[in-house]
Amino acid sequence: MSVTLREYAEKEVAAQPIGAWSGLAYRLVVGAIREQLAVEGLTQPHWWTLNHVAGEPGRWTRAALIERLARWDDLGIDFDGVFDDLVGRGWLTEDAGRMTLTEAGEEGRLRARERNARVHRQVHEGVDTADFVTTINVLRRMVGNLGGDADLPA
Repeated sequence: MSVTLREYAEKEVAAQPIGAWSGLAYRLVVGAIREQLAVEGLTQPHWWTLNHVAGEPGRWTRAALIERLARWDDLGIDFDGVFDDLVGRGWLTEDAGRMTLTEAGEEGRLRARERNARVHRQVHEGVDTADFVTTINVLRRMVGNLGGDADLPA
C-alpha cells in the first residue's frame, strides 16, 4: 500500500515540531506491533523476553533481564508476571535462575517475529534504506543531545 505524500517547502517542514511527529510515529508503529503480538496473546515485554533469551540461552536471570528491558518499558510492566506467564505457557524454563526457551517458546517467538516483520515491512514501504538510516541517526543525535542513551540496543 504505497502512500503519496504531499510536498512542502523545506522551510515549512524544518519548522515542524519533532516531538509531535516522532510521538505520532511511535504511537502508530508501536500500536501496530502490539496489535500483531496480541494475536499470539503476547505483549511487547513477552517479545523482548523471548528475543533476549533466544539470543543468549542460559545467560539471563530475572533481575538481569528486568534491568536490561526497563529502558524500553513505557507501561509500568510487571516483568515477573511476564516471565511467569511464559513459564506457565511452557515457553520458558528456569534452571538455577537462568532462563531458556523451550521448543514451544521458540516456535512462538518465530511466529511473533514474522508478525513484527510484517509491521517492519509496512513501515519501510516507500522509504529508501539510506533515508531510514539517516532518520534513525538524526533521532539518535536528538536523544543524545537531550542526555539520553543514543547507542543502538545490543
